[in-house]
Amino acid sequence: MIPTAFPAKEEMARLTARMLLEIKAVHFNADEPFTLASGKPSPTYIDCRKLISYPRIRSTLMDFLTVTVMRDAGFEAFDNIAGGETAGIPFAALVAERMGLPMTYVRKKPKGYGRNARIEGAMTEGERVLLVEDLTTDGGSKLSFVDAIRETGATCGHTAVIFYYGIFPQTEKTLGDHGVALHHLCTWWDVLAEAKAQKAFDANTLAEVEAFLNAPEDWQNARMG
Repeated sequence: MIPTAFPAKEEMARLTARMLLEIKAVHFNADEPFTLASGKPSPTYIDCRKLISYPRIRSTLMDFLTVTVMRDAGFEAFDNIAGGETAGIPFAALVAERMGLPMTYVRKKPKGYGRNARIEGAMTEGERVLLVEDLTTDGGSKLSFVDAIRETGATCGHTAVIFYYGIFPQTEKTLGDHGVALHHLCTWWDVLAEAKAQKAFDANTLAEVEAFLNAPEDWQNARMG
């Protein structure tokens, strides 16, 4: 149930990046940039939702995420595992199963009828809750989920994600100021390193992606006129 042996953090990051590349969850395109939720362009896009369709990779990454959380936060640090709607729900269920803990999920907003709840499942006052999501960019979307958990009287001081952008310096401060520690498996830097090692994309594309990662706001502003 709970994995007891695991690679070093750096090797888990490399293997996670390798798996994301293998299932083509990683997309690089500098010529026709993707549009982020913010409306800004990006030469990178990642689709962690694809992981649920690959059982061997899914299982390995959930082992990695579970042991990362236990190593960093403690082996008896949580009473409840909550997934953020929608991408975090399957991963929260898989982590909860490994840790032998109850699982809940948090809606983005009240459903508007019935109990008008944001928390689905059983969450009680005083429980220590781990929020699980697929990824985080600047950390902002996590705060609403954390606040909804805390409104039940439970505590939430940790969030765990498979993928962390790792290029916006304010992310961990945003979460830290809200009393939340971030745990993750890999970043864009890990993916870029593995993509280079595999020659998964042409040299020009990799160079453009690296330029973006080093100065994302400058790269975006230059392409937004």
